[in-house]
Amino acid sequence: MAGIKGVWVCFVACLAAVGMLLPAGGRLAAPPLPCCDRKAFMNSLESELHYVFGDTLPATGATLEVAPGVRWLRMGLPFALNHINLWLLADEETAADGSVRHGWTIVDCGIANDATRAACEQVFENELQGLPVLRVIVTHCHPDHVGLAHWLCNRWQAPLLMTAGEYAFARMMSAGLPGADGPAMLPHFRQHGLTDPEMILQLDGRRNYYPSLVPAVPIAFLRLEETRSLQIGGHAWRVMTGTGHSIEHAALYCETLGVMISGDMVLPRISTNTSVFAVEPESDAVGSFLDSLEKFLPLPEDTLILPSHGKPFRGLHRRIAQLQAHHVERLAEVRQACTTAPRSAADIVPLMFPRALDAHQLSFAMGEALAHLHRLWYAGELVRSTGEDGVIRFSLA
Repeated sequence: MAGIKGVWVCFVACLAAVGMLLPAGGRLAAPPLPCCDRKAFMNSLESELHYVFGDTLPATGATLEVAPGVRWLRMGLPFALNHINLWLLADEETAADGSVRHGWTIVDCGIANDATRAACEQVFENELQGLPVLRVIVTHCHPDHVGLAHWLCNRWQAPLLMTAGEYAFARMMSAGLPGADGPAMLPHFRQHGLTDPEMILQLDGRRNYYPSLVPAVPIAFLRLEETRSLQIGGHAWRVMTGTGHSIEHAALYCETLGVMISGDMVLPRISTNTSVFAVEPESDAVGSFLDSLEKFLPLPEDTLILPSHGKPFRGLHRRIAQLQAHHVERLAEVRQACTTAPRSAADIVPLMFPRALDAHQLSFAMGEALAHLHRLWYAGELVRSTGEDGVIRFSLA
């Protein structure tokens, strides 16, 4: 009982603090929150969401219908986050002579490896009803979302649809352009306190990480814009962009179906990564992400959310409140740490992620720790300075 009570006290405190976190220009006034078992805390939060299909998952190479003309498929990933959800939407296009061609639009792609290609071929053979893929939509530029886009577009002679920001970043990183490549990561993280020789060696071995998962990006695209809806299969899908997780992430909302394909902007079990990386070293990723969440609040609470990771669920407003509360708690912890001594991002990592991290996880952990320091810095809660060792540290304003 004591553990349950502690979780509940922490949750109530988090929700109470949500109102104290203002948008990107605001000031954090929340006090540090009590410690809790974060795994138990997350489980208690999950119980407030409704998983529409329970524990049912589509088998590899198969699909599951989640709404009329909307099918769910999963692709494996070689990370701790071991899957990505992709979505097939029944679609049609009208030719110049007025004839209608039926087919599918696929949303997101998986990474470019043989296992994903093989699973896709299973889907094509068994799930498309003999119809072609007409369009490929990618929510954002991260490898698990865009990696196989080039192959899919070539395979079906289908156009790629992305926002301009996401397409540009995908092209930059796949090409390994200076500043957006793997080697830019090490000086960036060293400047923010990373000194562990073994971890630096591991990170140095990831110089070609993005191009290995996204070896090519189509050389042309059709732009997704928030001001223009998409007609897919006789339904209007509204494009809703968000920032903080990536540069111009596109979620898709269909009012008539009551469905939102949320990409990584709203996930049910884990919090969306918000990181500061070398290519944009002074970004306010957390502030941008929290501002973007506000855009989804006008949608109905019972909207069926189709996330990129985890299971489809209802409870959009509740989940947004949980994510807001999560960041309030993390920000309060970071602020408290900076009251006792100046802290670098590397100092904050074990506070936010109190477990052993591999190189893949550390790169995100460093980016996320810095993002929370930046949110407090932009809010005027912290000041930053560069020491004689060249490391940037943050302290209480």
